[in-house]
Amino acid sequence: MKKKYLLIVFLLAAGVCACSKEIIEAQFKGFEQPANFPAPSYNFADNTVTQAGFELGRKLFYEPMLSRDNTISCGSCHLQASGFTQHGHTVSHGIDDRLGTRNSQPVMNLAWSTSFMWDGGVFNLDLQPIVPITSHVEMDDSVQHVLVKLRGSSMYREMFKKAYGSDEITTVQFLKSLSQFMVMCVSSNAKYDSVQRGQAAFSIAENQGYAIFKQKCSSCHAEPLFTDHSFRNNGLVPSIVDDKGRFTVTGNTNDEYKFKVPSLRNLSYTGPYMHDGRFLNLSGVLDHYSSQVQLTPNLDPVFTQAATPGIPLSADEKEKIISFLHTLDDRTFITDKRFAEQ
Repeated sequence: MKKKYLLIVFLLAAGVCACSKEIIEAQFKGFEQPANFPAPSYNFADNTVTQAGFELGRKLFYEPMLSRDNTISCGSCHLQASGFTQHGHTVSHGIDDRLGTRNSQPVMNLAWSTSFMWDGGVFNLDLQPIVPITSHVEMDDSVQHVLVKLRGSSMYREMFKKAYGSDEITTVQFLKSLSQFMVMCVSSNAKYDSVQRGQAAFSIAENQGYAIFKQKCSSCHAEPLFTDHSFRNNGLVPSIVDDKGRFTVTGNTNDEYKFKVPSLRNLSYTGPYMHDGRFLNLSGVLDHYSSQVQLTPNLDPVFTQAATPGIPLSADEKEKIISFLHTLDDRTFITDKRFAEQ
């Protein structure tokens, strides 16, 4: 009787697991373009997102074997709770706690980008992971050595077989799997998005801040992604490291100290700010734009419209802009279990 009871329990449990798996598989819809977003730039025809490919990419994103000593993963510098940034660190901390020279950028809405890194040195998302893997201050490994380690794992051979029909682990499949995870990291459920979809309304302060934002900030931080993906010199004086930004990629002196315009989504989670993390809060950022912009030879024209370099902002305007910026925080995104380490 006891054995019969245990068998029934086992069969019920197996049924529940199977049912749960079917529900999860039924819920997976692949990449979906938000209603208020433009068409993505990523070439999905060359890398269709599947459930198996996404799950493999997620596993790889959190896999420390991608680093030389198996201690650092992509998720080490891109924490979901921090909007996939390394919150609290001015610059990235990599292998052996080595310091980089730039602040970790968020893994967010990358399907709409055509260039990556602060200097735009990578033009294809499928190639972007090569940079941190091979960087001396980040993962300090080689792609080929990483693949050797992955091939030694029966779990990964099975996951690659499920995703691609063969347990062969190639460079292309490895990189495309990571892209399948990254393009799925879409942040589009902030209060701002609900307002745009007619599901909510701004408060008085938020609405006033929105009006000021559109007048004084939107030329660079274009809606709805809140970046125009351009590279601009915003009048920052070089700090400890004389980082010349996009110039290091192009060699063009007109690109000195130009950095990619970051998205303003999820700012409450992604501080500190700027390419070198020099500003700890949004007040510091707005103070820079209102009174600390330096007149340099290739300062972006948007900062030379007034009598002094920068964007004139009163204390009241700054406060209202910050009220609006908080409507770009997407708590659903930073708590979405699909993107968490499994």
